[in-house]
Amino acid sequence: MSSNTNPLDNFKVTNKVALVTGAAQGIGAACATLLAQAGAKVVLTDLQEDKVGQTARQLTEQGLQATSCQHDASEPDDWDRAVSTCLSHFGGLDIVVNNAGIFLGGLLMENSLKQVRKINQINIESVFLGMKYPVAAMKPGGIAGNGGTIINLSSMAGLVGVPGHTAYGASKGAVRLYSKHAAVEFAKLGYGIRVNSVHPGLIDTAMGDQAFQDFVDMGLAPDIAAAKAYVEQLTPLGRLGTAEEVAQTVLFLASNAASYITGAEFVVDGGVTAQ
Repeated sequence: MSSNTNPLDNFKVTNKVALVTGAAQGIGAACATLLAQAGAKVVLTDLQEDKVGQTARQLTEQGLQATSCQHDASEPDDWDRAVSTCLSHFGGLDIVVNNAGIFLGGLLMENSLKQVRKINQINIESVFLGMKYPVAAMKPGGIAGNGGTIINLSSMAGLVGVPGHTAYGASKGAVRLYSKHAAVEFAKLGYGIRVNSVHPGLIDTAMGDQAFQDFVDMGLAPDIAAAKAYVEQLTPLGRLGTAEEVAQTVLFLASNAASYITGAEFVVDGGVTAQ
């Protein structure tokens, strides 16, 4: 490193091209926004075309570089289109944030096989495709060919057991191990692509409210407000996390400041799993 280089520049992602799935709202929108504010050119994707388009327009109205496309992250053809959008609109692909996913609660004995297959399709298969298709473009010899980084959104429930989260937690545990295996494989093959997973705790978002409703449905709390208060009491930091706090971890992993980090898991849960 040159003595004239400011080490803080490593935390920027200026002119890198980023693809963020599930970016219409919540954690995905927060990740896309922060990456764009840090200098990236961002392609926001989501099944909700109108909503993700509105999120992208809000960024461009702020003078940031962003565009959007409709994208079912569990469909291979849609991944072709999403990657092609990155290449045609911004001329490359350096960062992939696999955030798209759904929550399914309920006790194991009450979950149907159909429900479990659905959550596995969306939460696991989308991450498989979200590495397979982008890596083909990002690795040496690919259309982009400059390597890069992939951040897969898992969950605290992918690390520890949580009542009523069996199917969801199992799917997010798979994301954790997919990330580790891919990280080692890509490193050994010389792809220049780092892969890490991020594990949020209960975050104050619309999807978080689904988990809180699950606590209510199981009789652990009388309503969502009480469920949130219950979780806050269990959290060492004494509050729920925000989507922006998760996005800050994603930005770090996307930057050159994390250049020697791959195959790792980053927990953003206020200390819950440390107990």
